[in-house]
Amino acid sequence: MSEARKPLQLVAGVTVHTAADRRLAVEHWLLATVGERGRDRARMEWDKHDIAVLPLGGLLAAVRIPERVVHTVAHTDHPGMVAEFLAAALDDGPVIHDQPGRRYYALVPPSMPERWSAAAPDWRSIGVDFLGRGAHLGIPQTSRELVDAEGRPCYWVVPMSSPGMLCDQMAVGRMMAVAMRRLAPEGGA
Repeated sequence: MSEARKPLQLVAGVTVHTAADRRLAVEHWLLATVGERGRDRARMEWDKHDIAVLPLGGLLAAVRIPERVVHTVAHTDHPGMVAEFLAAALDDGPVIHDQPGRRYYALVPPSMPERWSAAAPDWRSIGVDFLGRGAHLGIPQTSRELVDAEGRPCYWVVPMSSPGMLCDQMAVGRMMAVAMRRLAPEGGA
């Protein structure tokens, strides 16, 4: 390992990894969702289009949330404030924003769609849906974050902090409970 790629040791026994090292580790983890040929294709898609279509259901699933739901719960549509809200509400779990589709995707454990299936009909009433086994999702390059989102159709609102670190299911459930209350018609639940 070259000197430039070695993790920093600032305090005896404490290793600090650079942001680039963490992004690379997350990239490798995401690429584990596909086989050898799939990894080459995904890397090419990231290089050419900044986004790669990866399968869900093995290592991760997603909760697809319309912008209007997130903006209602966050009380804002300002990108920076939405990012801060989502990071706080979802305990720094990873979230992707699809600007043309006007949707956010909270990345969750692959068991969530089945485990929370009883909530699915209520959540669908406000446009929220689970994406799991058999679904695919456009995942932006790990370096595509809010700070460079201008002109990019898809970016990380809350980046994945390390491999396998997904949104907490209970945090997503709490956010959806708030959304259901705020979006319920007058006289509703």
